[in-house]
Amino acid sequence: MAGGRAGLAHLCGPRLLNEAVKLSGTDLKAALAREAETLGFDCLGVTDPDAVGNAGKYFREFLEAGAHGDMDWLAAQPERRMDPRVLWPGVRSIIMLGVNYGPAENPLALLAKRTRGAISAYAQGDDYHDVIKKRLKALARWLVAASGEEVKVFIDTAAVMEKPLAQAAGLGWQGKHTNLVSREFGSWLFLGAIFSASDLPRDAADADHCGSCNACQEICPTAAFPAPYKLDARRCISYLTIENKGPIPHEFRKGIGNRIYGCDDCLAVCPWNKFAQEGREAKLAARAELQAPSLSELARLDDAAFRALFSKSPVKRIGRDRFVRNVLIAIGNADDASLAPAAERLLDDASPLVRGAAVWALSQLVEREQFDALAAKATGSETDDDVRAEWHVARPSS
Repeated sequence: MAGGRAGLAHLCGPRLLNEAVKLSGTDLKAALAREAETLGFDCLGVTDPDAVGNAGKYFREFLEAGAHGDMDWLAAQPERRMDPRVLWPGVRSIIMLGVNYGPAENPLALLAKRTRGAISAYAQGDDYHDVIKKRLKALARWLVAASGEEVKVFIDTAAVMEKPLAQAAGLGWQGKHTNLVSREFGSWLFLGAIFSASDLPRDAADADHCGSCNACQEICPTAAFPAPYKLDARRCISYLTIENKGPIPHEFRKGIGNRIYGCDDCLAVCPWNKFAQEGREAKLAARAELQAPSLSELARLDDAAFRALFSKSPVKRIGRDRFVRNVLIAIGNADDASLAPAAERLLDDASPLVRGAAVWALSQLVEREQFDALAAKATGSETDDDVRAEWHVARPSS
C-alpha cells in the first residue's frame, strides 16, 4: 500500500509508549498502521471524506430500481451513505481497514455434498460485527490518545459506503460481483472504518483489475447480476436466505441447492483468491460443527437448540424459523428420499414459514401417491393461506 496497502509489516516497530506525546501527519499514520497490525488488521488505507464519487449515483440508481428488495434500511436517508460529511460533519480523514477471512477450504466443494448444509464462510465462526468492532474501538481509543482528535467507528451495519471508500483508500477495487477484491487477499476481506478529525496523508486509490474475467457473473445460480458491477439483491441467495423474511420464491428454490445461509459462489470463484494465502493466518476461526452440518440434524432444531448451536454467530439473527425454512429448501434439493421423514415431521410445525417449506421439500422427494396422502391429511386443517398455496402449487387440482 502506498502507506497502507503493501502490507503493514514494513511499518512494524515498537508501539507508541507515551500517549501524552501527540502525533500528526505521516508520523501518526505510521504509528497507526503499526497499532492496527498489532490488533489483527491485515490492511489499512486513508482517503478523503468526499471519495465516494460516482458510487453515490450508482447507489441511488440501485434504490430506484428496487434492487434492494425489502432492505428498507438501505433506502433510509441515502444521503448519509453518499456523503460521509452528512453522517459526521467533523470528519477530515477516513481510515479504512480490512481483516482477511479467507477460508481454508474452497467453499464450492461443499455444494456437491447435497445432504450437508453450506453456510457462508464468514458466518462459520463468531459474528464478525462483534469481533471487528472490538478491534476498531481499540484502535480508535489509541488514535484519540495519539492525536488528541475525535473519531467515530463504523462497521457495515452503519450508513457508510465502505467498498467505494476502501477502493479509494487503496485496499482493493469493487469487482464485478460488487464486493471488494484485493490483490493480496482476493475477495475475502471484512471492512471497517474509522472517521477521524485528524488530517492524515492519503493513499492512492486502487485500479480495477477484473479485466475481461466474468467468472463471478457466470457462476451465480440465480442470475443475480443483470450486468457487471450491478447486483439485483432480490435474486441473490444471500438476500433470499438471510434478509428475506417470507417464503423463498419458487423460481429460485432449485438454484439455492444446499446453501442454507448466504452464498460464497461469486467470491470463491474469483481468480484473485489464489494470492490470498499470505493472510490466511489472520482469518477468523470457523467452528467445526458449522462447516458441513447434516441437513437432517438441522431440521430437528427447535428454538432453544437453534440458539445454542448458533450462539455468537451471525446466523442467530435470522431466527430459527427462517433458518429451518432454508434447511428444508436444501432438503428438497438433496435428491435423497431418506431425508423425507425430516421434512414430514415439520408439516405440523408451529411456524407457517416452516410448514410451507416442508411441503415443497416433500414434493421434491416423495412419490405422487405418498404426497397426495399427506396433502389430503394436511389441507383440511391448514389455516394459513401461504401454506395452503404451497400444497396447491405442489399438487394442482386436476
